[in-house]
Amino acid sequence: MRLSEDHVRLLSRERDLPDEELRAMLETDALDAPLFAEADRVRRENYGDEVYIRGLIEFTNYCKNNCYYCGIRRGNGNAERYRLSKEDILSCCAEGYELGFRTFVLQGGEDPYFTDERVCDIVSAIRRAHPDCAITLSIGEKEKESYQAYFDAGANRYLLRHETASEEHYRLLHPESMSLQHRKDCLFMLKEIGYQVGSGFMVGSPYQTMDNLLADLRFLQALSPDMIGIGPYIPHNETPFAGQPAGSWQLTLRLIAVLRLMFPYALIPSTTALGTIHPLGRELGLKAGANVVMPNLSPVSVRKLYDLYENKICTGEEAAQCRGCLEARVASAGYRVVTAVGNVRR
Repeated sequence: MRLSEDHVRLLSRERDLPDEELRAMLETDALDAPLFAEADRVRRENYGDEVYIRGLIEFTNYCKNNCYYCGIRRGNGNAERYRLSKEDILSCCAEGYELGFRTFVLQGGEDPYFTDERVCDIVSAIRRAHPDCAITLSIGEKEKESYQAYFDAGANRYLLRHETASEEHYRLLHPESMSLQHRKDCLFMLKEIGYQVGSGFMVGSPYQTMDNLLADLRFLQALSPDMIGIGPYIPHNETPFAGQPAGSWQLTLRLIAVLRLMFPYALIPSTTALGTIHPLGRELGLKAGANVVMPNLSPVSVRKLYDLYENKICTGEEAAQCRGCLEARVASAGYRVVTAVGNVRR
C-alpha cells in the first residue's frame, strides 16, 4: 500500500486509520518526517513546549514473577536484591521536592514484603509531607481492594504496562501462572476507582509481530489511558531471551508519533530505554511527540541493581545531576522542563 502525507493528516484529524494503513505507516520510514512534524504540532497545540518531569523511585527489585524478558525476574539467581525503607523513600521525595519535582513514581517488582498496609503507610506519609504532589504507583497486578486502599491513602496515578494485548504473544513472554486477562482487568479496575491510568508496551519484544502492535494500539483505544509508555525492548543476559535482538529505536519513534496523533491529550514519556538504545533517544522521542521525562531519584547505591535490562543509562548520577542533565537535553531539543504536576489536558 502506498501512503502519502494525506494519510498523516487523516490520522491526525480522525485519530485513527484502518489496520492496513497503520501497518503501512509503521513499516516504512518514507513518512517519518511529516509524521514527526505533525506529532510535534499536535503536542505543542495541547501542551506547548512544556515537558513534565517525574521523579522515579525504584524502591524494590524483588519480584514474585518470572517474566522471560525481565532482569529482576524471580528466576535470576545472580540479581543482587534490595529494598528501600520507608525512611529511604521519604528522603528521596524530600530531595526531589527541593529539586522541583511535583510527581513521584514509586516503581518496584511485585514484592510480597510490601503488603497493602506497608504501601498505604508509605503513600500516606508522602501525601502528608507533599500535599501538592502527585503520587504514582507502578507495582504490578493487585486485586481491586488493594488498588482502592492505595487510592484512599493518597495515590492518584498508576502505571501498569499491558506489554502485549495478544494472548498468543503474551504466552511466549510469560509463565503459565500469569494471565493477560487479569492484567487487562487490573487496568480497567484502576480507571473505575478513579486513578489516572498509564499503560503501554515494549517495542520489538521477542516474537512480536506487526499484528501484535496493531492489537496493542486497538487495546489502548479501548482503555483510553491518561499516560502511554512505550520503549524499545532491550535484552538482559540473565533471562531466557538473552540472545534476542533489541527492539528498533526507529520503530519506537514512529509509534510515539502515531500514539500522539491517536491520543493527542495523553502524557507520553520519552523513556530511559530509548536513551539507552540511542545516545539522543530521549531528545528524538520528544521531537516525535513525547512530553514527559522520568529522571531517577533512587539512591545511587541501588540504581545499578534495578536492572530490568542491561546498560541502563544514568545509574551513576545523583538526583540533581539527573535533573540538570535532562533539563539541558530537553532544552537542546527545543522544549523546556516545567515544575508542575502535569495533569492530562482535555
